[in-house]
Formats: sequence, C-alpha cells, structure tokens
Amino acid sequence: MSQSVCILGVTGSIGQSTLKILQQHAERYSVFAVTAHSRMQELVDICQQFQPKIAVVPQAKVDELRQLLVAANLQNIEILADEAGLIAVAEHPEVDVVMAAIVGAAGLMPTLAAVKAGKRVLLANKEALVMSGDIMMQAAHDNQALLLPVDSEHNAIFQCLPQTYLQAERHGQPKLGVSGILLTASGGPFLKHSLDELHNVTPAQACKHPNWSMGQKISVDSATLMNKGLELIEACHLFSIEEHFVTVVVHPQSIIHS
Repeated sequence: MSQSVCILGVTGSIGQSTLKILQQHAERYSVFAVTAHSRMQELVDICQQFQPKIAVVPQAKVDELRQLLVAANLQNIEILADEAGLIAVAEHPEVDVVMAAIVGAAGLMPTLAAVKAGKRVLLANKEALVMSGDIMMQAAHDNQALLLPVDSEHNAIFQCLPQTYLQAERHGQPKLGVSGILLTASGGPFLKHSLDELHNVTPAQACKHPNWSMGQKISVDSATLMNKGLELIEACHLFSIEEHFVTVVVHPQSIIHS
C-alpha cells in the first residue's frame, strides 16, 4: 500500500533530494502536501510533476501561487498559508510520513505537530530538536511517533544502534551495550586556516565545503562549527545520552559518517 508523504520545505536541498527518492519509488510513496517559502515557480513545477493535494506558502505569496497554479491548470490544489497551514498538513490524517526540512525556528511547530499526531517524522531540521529537546522526545514517546534522523551523522548512529535502543527507558546513560557515541566532523573549508587567516574569510568561501554540496545556511554553520554544536545537542536528545558520552572526532575524509 502506498504511503502518503508531506514535505515541509520542498524547494530546499533536502526537499529536492526527497523528491528524487520518491520518484524512484513511486509505487510505494505519493506526495500529499508540499510547502515552500519563496520560490513559487519552482513549487508549481513540483506540483505539476507530483500532483499534491495541498500546497502551503506564506500568506503574502498566496495570490502569486494561485495565479501560477491556474495558469498551469492546477487549480484543484488546495492552498494553505503560514504556520497554521504548515501545522495542518503536518498533522493531516491522510499523511503517513512527514519530511521535516524547513530550516531554522520556522520548522519547530509543524515538526512538533507531526510528532504529536503520531507520524513517522524524518527529521532534517536539527534546530527543531535543539530548541524543543525533551518536549519533542517526550511527545514522540507519548504519541508513538517514529522520529528518524536524516542528518548523515545521526542517521549513521541510528543505523549502528540496536533496534530497541530508542524504545528503552530514557535516562541519559549508555545502554544496551552502547558505551558512547563518536560524532564525526569534516572540519569544513577552514580546517587548515590559522586564527589570523580566519579574520579575512568570506561567506562565499564558507559555502565551499570540501566534501558536500549543501544549502547556504548549513554550509556557513558547518564552516564555523556551529553546526557541530547543534548536532551534539541533537544527538544527546535523540539518543537520550549525556554530552560527556559523545566524542566529536575531526575526520576530513568524511568516509565514516559517525
């Protein structure tokens, strides 16, 4: 039976990667709802290809999107707006899987709504878990939601753990044979820079990650190592482990993801 997917942040890099995977497995998944913030023509192109039932955009973009959808003969797609619209699709009873890929704080409430609705949530927005922490994890436990990390590091850790690890009692200590977690870091584009050289780096240089092609915000956060700090916090919440059991290892080759 086909599973219905809601993609929060469909025009971003994670959203685009998600669409490629869904396209490869069209017999298993259908796109029920998509959301975007600014790239309306790109959103319409996605709607033409995947035929979602609902699209969510900021209120200021509703008229523009409606005109583009009518021009594309897609006026049957329902348009919702703002955070209320994001929450509505995230918790919609017809949705089975939610890809949470909205960057930053804007992704918190719809992601939490999906968790409270007991969805299978693919978590690409680490900020949501960093901000909500135990609130998010307790909601997942109470509502039997499945929270799956999409971040390569946390996904690698998830795959290494015993299947029952996330269902075990949450107490902050290693359990089920796990003595600790190794969280890898590539070091980013400035790994070999001296402190003096760092004074003159530019945003463009920060976005040139040596190993990965990513969105601008996460590229800059990676270059400053802010992203690794967020990932450390995320790992502690996601795997119910205290920070002193997590070791960050600089691994420039990025062969082992964690």
